[in-house]
Amino acid sequence: MRLKTTLDQWLTLFEVDKAGSIQAAAIVLNKSHTTLIYAIKKLEDQLGVSLVKIKGRRAVLTDDGKSLLRRAQSMIEQAQALEEISTQLTQGMESEIVIAIDHLCDRQWLYEPLATFFAKNSTTSIKIVETSLSKTTAMVEEQQADISIVNFPITNYPCESFGTVYMLPVVMKEHPLAHKVELCIEDLTVNRQIVIRDLGVADNIDVGWLKSSQRITVDNFDHAWQAVQQGLGYCRLPKHIIEHHKDDDIVVLNVEYSNRYHVSLHLTLPKGAKTGPAAKGLYDLLLTSVDER
Repeated sequence: MRLKTTLDQWLTLFEVDKAGSIQAAAIVLNKSHTTLIYAIKKLEDQLGVSLVKIKGRRAVLTDDGKSLLRRAQSMIEQAQALEEISTQLTQGMESEIVIAIDHLCDRQWLYEPLATFFAKNSTTSIKIVETSLSKTTAMVEEQQADISIVNFPITNYPCESFGTVYMLPVVMKEHPLAHKVELCIEDLTVNRQIVIRDLGVADNIDVGWLKSSQRITVDNFDHAWQAVQQGLGYCRLPKHIIEHHKDDDIVVLNVEYSNRYHVSLHLTLPKGAKTGPAAKGLYDLLLTSVDER
């Protein structure tokens, strides 16, 4: 199918409407006043409708011109987006970045910098993989991710500090532990514990205090939170998750010698020198965000 009009003609009409005069649009497009008048007249002849009228010193679109330009504007924006994408591709931008994020990390620490990243990059897609324990390590050592947020430095992989997560023991307010004024580790032993399993495929590891006589093991903190809400047991959860839910029915326990502990999170580039420009750019945004929290 051969089109009667060209993208350049619609762009000319767009700039005339935006600038308010043919002379001003000519300056923006770096073309002569005569060239623009000819382009608009030719477009009108091709379509068989009047597009522009002169009011005083201003060039104003007719109702037909406004109607057609509204529909043409998305075409102009798509053409501009194609040029931006082609520029990014010539710079070697990756089509996809894989980010491994340890389950302890506050997701906002990732998503806020991502919003800034997407404002400047319309080419690269993002795949986010949640990890824990041995899977966190495996994603780095096997270079399955372009950027990894890990809970401790991986041997021989340089990293930068990304934040600190505080872990607090919590129960539902109707739980028996919530009614004890002074708690010790022995009280926890005889109560059901909710724990997060290692998401790794092999060499699963355990971390923290796990001496309760009965456990419920779940995949992530979202499941753990729901289990606590149902009064199924106690669990040590990240402070940011507790604060996010703002649930008055959840009680933070005061346990002798075990009130809270913290876990430091780090950023690393598993592929090192082979990291692409898009991943490096996002890595820099993530680092910058640390100082802005």
